[in-house]
Amino acid sequence: MQLRYSPFDFDVHADPYPYYARLRSEAPVYRNDTDDFWAFSRHADVLAALRDSDRFSSVNGLRMEPAFWGPQAERFFSFVAMDPPKHTRLRGLVARAFTAHRVQSLQPRLREIAIGLLEPLLERGSFDLMAEFAGPFPTEVISELVGVPEEDREMLRKLGMEIMYTEEESTDLRPEAMQAIGALVGYYTELTIERSKSRQEDLLSGLLDAADGDDRLTPEEIVGVLILLVGAGIETSMLTFGNAWHAAWLHPEQRRQALDGRIDDWIAEAMRWDPATQTQLRTTTEPVELHGVTIPADARILLITGSANRDPEVFADPDTFDLGRDTSASLVFGSGRHHCLGSNLALLELRTALREIASRVADFDVDPAGLMRIHASNNRGFASLPTTVALR
Repeated sequence: MQLRYSPFDFDVHADPYPYYARLRSEAPVYRNDTDDFWAFSRHADVLAALRDSDRFSSVNGLRMEPAFWGPQAERFFSFVAMDPPKHTRLRGLVARAFTAHRVQSLQPRLREIAIGLLEPLLERGSFDLMAEFAGPFPTEVISELVGVPEEDREMLRKLGMEIMYTEEESTDLRPEAMQAIGALVGYYTELTIERSKSRQEDLLSGLLDAADGDDRLTPEEIVGVLILLVGAGIETSMLTFGNAWHAAWLHPEQRRQALDGRIDDWIAEAMRWDPATQTQLRTTTEPVELHGVTIPADARILLITGSANRDPEVFADPDTFDLGRDTSASLVFGSGRHHCLGSNLALLELRTALREIASRVADFDVDPAGLMRIHASNNRGFASLPTTVALR
């Protein structure tokens, strides 16, 4: 059978891993003429490209849809869609506000939010994990971090969902998604103006105050960072949570160990085995030769981190979900200068929520008839996970 792979293909969304196995063995440098990209699928090649930002540039962004791809990408992805020196400056200023102390100080509040959302669901015994917990929880956390008023948070979550997903096979953003981006930009612009007049103990105030000598973030740059947090902070955490839940459901023996306290192992192996972010894009700055193939300059390179995390050269028996595995080579948070700045917050969220659940839940089941996947070119996960729990 001819090998054809596209990140827009709904069959790939249903189960990309057989495609990845074929790419790694048959076409480690794969060319898709229709969608105009090259793909790297082996761990060594993906890692090398992530660390080589001179030859593999981020300036055109991370997603292939025409609305997102190109020099305007930094409007959606902020410093993630930049190369040095712009990237160095902006990420450095953001890091001054997004400190480990600010993240860690959120922990008690994270626990409160998790318990507040969980208790009524556990009392009912049956609920949709995605709609009723995995979506609202990171929305509340990021809103709390940024300083978004409680009454605006549900609106932000809906706008984020509108941007990220489609129910039809499509290679660009729907008009509704473009409208949602405009609404988010407008909302965060107003919030930034408001906060510039009256500081609070939140990340938005921290971004307004972040300085390197006389250098400060402009209001436009701050809004760009806040837009980035909708995708990187809310969406990715939500999908990761659902994927971890689904992976444990599929593997009863591993699920029992996870709920009995192996929370960190559960998170690490779930993120390797079925990561929320499957791909990242780069642009070649010069011709690159790899595995006997010459890739021209200005080519789009899809780095399939979801495939790299199942490379048998790095992970023995990679398709097996195993809490005892060494996951230190996982590329779930990227590598090099674009290593995820929010990884500590993401792990804190997952750890806090899953610990609270495991302390109350002895076992759970998912109704396969109600499972619904999202459709996105770069992300993988669920829109719906109908769950029934057995309490301790």
